[in-house]
Amino acid sequence: MYIIAGLGNPGRQYEGTRHNVGFSVIDILADKYGIALDFEKHKAICGKGVIEGEKVILVKPLTFMNLSGESLQEVVHYYKVDPENDLIVISDDIDLDVGRVRVRPKGSAGGHNGLKNIIAHLGTDGFARVKVGVGAKPKGWDLADWVLGHFSDEDEKLMQESKNNAALAVVDIMQEGCEKAMNHFNKK
Repeated sequence: MYIIAGLGNPGRQYEGTRHNVGFSVIDILADKYGIALDFEKHKAICGKGVIEGEKVILVKPLTFMNLSGESLQEVVHYYKVDPENDLIVISDDIDLDVGRVRVRPKGSAGGHNGLKNIIAHLGTDGFARVKVGVGAKPKGWDLADWVLGHFSDEDEKLMQESKNNAALAVVDIMQEGCEKAMNHFNKK
């Protein structure tokens, strides 16, 4: 069983923001594979289903981005999964250009507070992640204002494709493993 978690912030005011691309990718997976996000547990909206023959739990933490680890720790413990083999986290990344997708098998938080909190709560940085580029913060901008802002119309078109690619990357990790998914998606 895989736990697939998309990071974001709950509430209408955050829909479509840079920080909520993880939630968007979960919605894409739920729609594509007919998985209803129909129960609230572990401080998250969750859905149980099957993706390409693998049982999955789709998770959208409701703890707000910076406390995502509280929710994922509960999910991982409840379902007794090994985060180093059975957890995939989808997040935004300001160090990647808009539209880029990068797969990583493990690593530091890279300044991302949601990932930092997950690492602290799980006690490991060895979980797969799919990072979706939202572009660097413009000079003079506050970081919070940038990640909680919406995409331009031009960037939104790029983001639709990249969110679909991120969903494909999740499935690729499940079927082929991180190494092959990295070869497919980490190209410039």
